Amino acid sequence: MTSPWLKQTDVGLELSIYCQPGAKVSKIVGTHDGHLKISLQQPAMDNRANEALLQWLSKQLRIPQRQIHLISGQASKVKRIELWAPISMEHVLENLKP
Repeated sequence: MTSPWLKQTDVGLELSIYCQPGAKVSKIVGTHDGHLKISLQQPAMDNRANEALLQWLSKQLRIPQRQIHLISGQASKVKRIELWAPISMEHVLENLKP
């Protein structure tokens, strides 16, 4: 089972996320243009949405936040996140179902 927004890398797993800040509730909305679409409660100011995204992913995937790294898209809606945790693609797909 594969997904266009999830891929294996040399150091772990990489997620391609389309982020929508300023929503009523943080949740997975579906997919958008090959990315996992997530709406976040936090507004996109002072890096708060990025921090909220990493915290939310940590909680959803049940891995420490220090194992989740924003590798690109700091100021963009499209973000690349790398997971440096010993988890499987199946675990990620199961816990981040669109």
